[in-house]
Amino acid sequence: MNDTDPTHGAPGPHATEPAGDPARDLAGDLAGDLAVELAGLAADAPPSLLDRIAARRVHVPGPLEGLQVAFTDHGVAYLRAGLDEEEFTAAFRARFARPLLPAARPPAGLVPALRTGRLGGLRLDLRGLSEFEVAVLRAAARIPRGQTRPYAWVARAAGRPRAVRAVGSALGRNPVPLLVPCHRVTRSDGTLGGYVFGDAAKERLLRAEDVDVAEVVELARRGVRLVGSDTTGIVCYPTCGDARRITPEHRHGFRDLAAARAAGYRPCLHCRPADPQPA
Repeated sequence: MNDTDPTHGAPGPHATEPAGDPARDLAGDLAGDLAVELAGLAADAPPSLLDRIAARRVHVPGPLEGLQVAFTDHGVAYLRAGLDEEEFTAAFRARFARPLLPAARPPAGLVPALRTGRLGGLRLDLRGLSEFEVAVLRAAARIPRGQTRPYAWVARAAGRPRAVRAVGSALGRNPVPLLVPCHRVTRSDGTLGGYVFGDAAKERLLRAEDVDVAEVVELARRGVRLVGSDTTGIVCYPTCGDARRITPEHRHGFRDLAAARAAGYRPCLHCRPADPQPA
């Protein structure tokens, strides 16, 4: 009986298939498996992989011209004003040893934070700073908009009341000025002090927050560090919200808290002035 299908000329069910090349079959199987594995790697790459390699950069509007911001998945990491893209990228790389890539949009909450002077829910990426530096920045971030505090206040709020000089150094390294408002920190003698973006920028920012810069300068010149109300018996930093409500006829100036206490005044519970600590 003929095992050939008469209709198609193909071998019948009992015909023997010609043997294939085992090496070629194995290579084909391996190639197929490799393609599947590679496809799986491409599909399963973690979304934070780019963040491990480079941060992102974006231009944003703000209270100073030419603001550029670098951010990561952890939050805003770096902010500078007045630099072009090349200068900003070079400054970021010099400090963080990472490249920057352009971003399509700023992180959520950044523009409102710059507009209002309040962080809100905006996250900051402060990795790379020491524990003390982070504590200093957190303390400075608590200074209300439109008010100022001396370095000694920041040192005390950071838990290191004697580290006033170190506080100045930590604020000088602040990677995210404006967001952490180091422009609201003044010298212990009441003068405005320096600023990463220059003295003129510091005055401009404070005036935009309704700080009476001329009065701050004049009080510092006269040696007045605190002002008190003779109706409440409370003494404050001059820019404290409570101090602003003191009418001129009830307003008294003091060189320090010891002098105010000697006159029967007690420290404000809002701005919390304190005695200077020995170095």
